[in-house]
Amino acid sequence: MTSVYSQIARSEKQTEEFRVLELVKKSAQRSARRKAKKIELLPPRTNVMPVDQDWSSVWPGPRSFHPASVPLPLRQGYNKKGVSPGKFANAELMKIPNFLHLTPPAIKKHCEALKKFCTPWPEELNDENCEKHFPVEVITSDYCFSSPDIREPMARIVILKVKLSALTLDKHAKDKLLRLVGERYDPSTDILTLTTDRCPLKKQNYEYALYLLTALYHESQKTEPWESEKTVADMEYYDWEQNVSYKNVLGTLNWPQSVKDTENFKLTPEMEEYKKAISDLMNKGEDLYTISKYKEATKKLLNLPEFLPLEYTTA
Repeated sequence: MTSVYSQIARSEKQTEEFRVLELVKKSAQRSARRKAKKIELLPPRTNVMPVDQDWSSVWPGPRSFHPASVPLPLRQGYNKKGVSPGKFANAELMKIPNFLHLTPPAIKKHCEALKKFCTPWPEELNDENCEKHFPVEVITSDYCFSSPDIREPMARIVILKVKLSALTLDKHAKDKLLRLVGERYDPSTDILTLTTDRCPLKKQNYEYALYLLTALYHESQKTEPWESEKTVADMEYYDWEQNVSYKNVLGTLNWPQSVKDTENFKLTPEMEEYKKAISDLMNKGEDLYTISKYKEATKKLLNLPEFLPLEYTTA
């Protein structure tokens, strides 16, 4: 019994002692951490791409840029203190549209697939026949825009071209039309160009261009009452057939007979050359070229020899 009481007294004595104040907590023994399993990433696809691969199979359609699929050292962006960023993790390359699916071999493959749905171009319809049967040429542009607004302002512009020889115009109508269009006519190619861009839509500008061509054609056919009062002195350019020189040439070539119907007189090739030479001389001004052409045309018109005999050249 005494041993039991002594053990109880000893335990009570131990419990009555103060606990030790630990100012610095002893670190408990850490358990071993679990090692993270490292996932081995596959190398970029570009490292194993063969040189002669079919690119249309790699990039068959439109999609965002993927650096591991494009075997090109592309760079995009701006770095103030270094070179432009590479293609990996480059948002600049991802946000812009690309045309990697429209390579020449891919386009050729698409055309070959669409050939069975098309008919061959008529062999008889060459460029000359196209200009004859389809004299009006309309040029428009389409744009690929990457902003939220898919409408490009430049896409509304319509350019209409037509050869002046394709229009049925007499001398008066052609002269009046050229005065109305001004610098829109190119005499070297005989093409009249009308550009419309004042309407917001392409279709509206196309219809407006057709309206302008129609209005110009019908307005040039009109003859106002005041136009009959216009004399040769009021002409803005030199018109040989309305000048006294034309009547003098006819009188000289047909002497001793007189030409009564001067308006319907058919000009010879020599007269056509003389007409062009004197018109250029009067309208463009005098220079070595125009004077030389006028001299040669006059000699051909009057059937003069190339060199006069010596007795006619000396006084």
